[in-house]
Amino acid sequence: MPSGEPAQGLPREPAPGFPREPGRLPTNPWNEHAWIVGEPVVGSGTWIGAFTVIDASGGLTIGAGCDISSGVQIYTHSTARRCVSGRRYPDVDRAPVVIGDRVYLGAGAIVQMGVTIGDEAVVAAGAVVTADVAPRTMVAGIPARVVATVHLDPQTGHPRFDPC
Repeated sequence: MPSGEPAQGLPREPAPGFPREPGRLPTNPWNEHAWIVGEPVVGSGTWIGAFTVIDASGGLTIGAGCDISSGVQIYTHSTARRCVSGRRYPDVDRAPVVIGDRVYLGAGAIVQMGVTIGDEAVVAAGAVVTADVAPRTMVAGIPARVVATVHLDPQTGHPRFDPC
């Protein structure tokens, strides 16, 4: 294939939200070092760390006051069925992700499509979230499992994590 020519079957222009210049990420209002595809709805006071991959192509809502740590990956699509079928299954599967208010996603955590994470939940570093997470719950591991309950002191608001 000649240099500069697209591979057979690939579009000449990148899809919306993808960089047009090699080595450049699409611009976004949260972090210049994050790759954000689609149009996520992000609540006020939410912080998104560097080196995150955020796919909002299937619909993504992130609540207010969240911390999305460096290296987190959030996916709202999957090409697994299309790939293993040799493209006989022609679709890219998509399902929205909903992340509540004041949710902490630890470094390197992965959130799969179709997941809802409740308010004030904690996802440990490196966890892979494949199912819904209840509010005020801490999950860890692969796949993510409940490891603690989040309690907020009614007077001070300070959190306590009680192991399950």
